[in-house]
Amino acid sequence: MAQDEELHDEQSPLLRDHEQTNGNIARHNDPEQTAGEDRADASNDAIVEEPSISQKIAIMSSLWVGVFFAALDTTVVATLITPISSSLSSLSLLSYLATGYLIANSACQPLSGKLTDIFSRRAGLLFSNIFFALGTLICGLAPSAEVLILGRIIAGIGGGGLTCISTFVTSDLIPLRKRGIWQGYGNLVFGLGMGTGGIFGGVCADRLHVHVAGKLVEGWRWAFLIQVPFILVSAVLVFYLVDIPVRTPYKSLRAALSRVDFLGSALLVLAVTLLLLGLNTGGNQLPWTHGLVIAALVVSVLTLLLFIYVESNEKWVPEPIIPVALIGRTRTILCACLTNWFATMSAFLALYFVPLYLQSILSYSSSAAGLRVIPFAVTTSLGSLVVGYVMRSTGRYYMLMVITMMIFLVGAALLCTFNRATPSWTTFVYVTPLGWGYGGMLTITLVAMISAAPHEHQAVITAASYAFRSTGSTIGITVASAVFQNILTNGLRNEYGGLPGAENEIRHIRNSLDGLKPGYEFPKGWSRDIVLNKYMDALRGAFISGLGLAVLAAVAGLGMREHVLHSRLSRKDSNASRS
Repeated sequence: MAQDEELHDEQSPLLRDHEQTNGNIARHNDPEQTAGEDRADASNDAIVEEPSISQKIAIMSSLWVGVFFAALDTTVVATLITPISSSLSSLSLLSYLATGYLIANSACQPLSGKLTDIFSRRAGLLFSNIFFALGTLICGLAPSAEVLILGRIIAGIGGGGLTCISTFVTSDLIPLRKRGIWQGYGNLVFGLGMGTGGIFGGVCADRLHVHVAGKLVEGWRWAFLIQVPFILVSAVLVFYLVDIPVRTPYKSLRAALSRVDFLGSALLVLAVTLLLLGLNTGGNQLPWTHGLVIAALVVSVLTLLLFIYVESNEKWVPEPIIPVALIGRTRTILCACLTNWFATMSAFLALYFVPLYLQSILSYSSSAAGLRVIPFAVTTSLGSLVVGYVMRSTGRYYMLMVITMMIFLVGAALLCTFNRATPSWTTFVYVTPLGWGYGGMLTITLVAMISAAPHEHQAVITAASYAFRSTGSTIGITVASAVFQNILTNGLRNEYGGLPGAENEIRHIRNSLDGLKPGYEFPKGWSRDIVLNKYMDALRGAFISGLGLAVLAAVAGLGMREHVLHSRLSRKDSNASRS
């Protein structure tokens, strides 16, 4: 090893006076550091020649086209629910438009790491682009809600791969020291896509009604159809530009398939799908006490435990789809995954309940509420990019993580101060610390995980982080919904439970915002002012649960350790100048 060179590398201040540093840098004789550096340096199959800046821009741009539209598809249906329900007459099924896409995303992302290690990044990206385009096309042409949901699931499989694999490629091509900056660029594109989705869908639904061959094609269909050509362009660019060699080439398809962990893949997909299906169905389509909801959650937990047992046994699975043993014994990776999980729960809770607060309590329109969430998306992207530059400059990330999580906690706490008399300007400002902290956390934890893992495991470790993040988004919304509904229901029952027809009125208030609008006539004995107070109490309960999740994320983040951020892809730095 080039340990002596590293200790005196003027390009790498992180490595200077290594043994005398009073920070949290893991030492070379530490088992976790050995896993993250010595084993990685011993690998002879990593890409060691960093591409030129023009090559990196060309390759990453081809990936970010797909990433943009995959992000756009996560929010595009938010403004399409009403026109789609009017067109297809099936409002009861349309809640699965968003969840179908997210569940497919969450279930398939963890598989992409090992599969693209075996079959190549290019093959994975082409598969993802084709599935994403096919699913989006099905959505645009769907004759029924059932077909539309099927299209969303197929698109979710592809969209999840595009987002995840683009991160693998970035790790393949960018040294750790500069990794955060490029991740920040990627998050900027992703944030732009998410921020554009709702507006794009609304404009298409309202204004884009075109007759094709004498038949009217509704605007909501164009919100899907317009995406297809761009996705196909992304596939063509990937085919010509992304040529990253497979680390261990296979001689035949049979040999490649023999390396695929089919058992682990099946268990993981089943566990994640049942978990998210149970969480999304409980309290929405069916009560939490319903047998199907309980069965889905129980079986998902049992399946997940079986998955962990199988993946931990090297005799059964020599190449696990997710290296559970590595995650369990490497503190930085485990803590980074948990930080991702809890912070995403808190952030997505805010993304859904801040607009609900703005529309229900402050009586803002949908567009006005949407404008006040844009600062969250912008600061998420900027936070990610800025911490990337700081890590490149300093070579450190632990104290940066502490500061970032403090900002995140401030943002979560500020939301708890919302009330019926909150000034308008605060609804723009209070979401920014949360967004900044969340974006910075995503970049720091990703770089920390990659630096702590052997080079050959960086893709599957990255995929694992996406699994924690994607499941966290659904769990966070579900937790907040349960808290909100329980507080609201109990509060209204305590106040009006003895009045005639109370249960029907409570059910109406829980399921619709109509009862909170000025001019709505409440039954005799009811007060709109008291109902609004109960609604505000329920929203505050949801925001407080978000603060609790943010605290758990911060505590988990403190458990990470500092690792070397190398300036070269080989993870063997020299005195060469840094670009």
